[in-house]
Amino acid sequence: MLNDNEDTLKAHLKTLHRHLEETGEVDDELEMLLRQLDGDIKHVLERRADDPDANTYGLASRSQELTARFAARHPTLEPALRQLGNILSNMGI
Repeated sequence: MLNDNEDTLKAHLKTLHRHLEETGEVDDELEMLLRQLDGDIKHVLERRADDPDANTYGLASRSQELTARFAARHPTLEPALRQLGNILSNMGI
């Protein structure tokens, strides 16, 4: 069963994906990195479900790196990416 943080994270990821599809402003590099991050987040959530004490740190900082890297080229996505990093950080991921 998902906790509130995981529900919030999944809802935010869905919103981010929808925004990416609607804007059409994402280049191939950003799309690849976001898909990789999305897959890693799903993997971490599965690991945490199996073992709540599993080491799942690092994704928040990767999200923040993506935010900083693409803020100038994709300013409309920057707030959503920043929020994703905050959600992951709050979850200890």
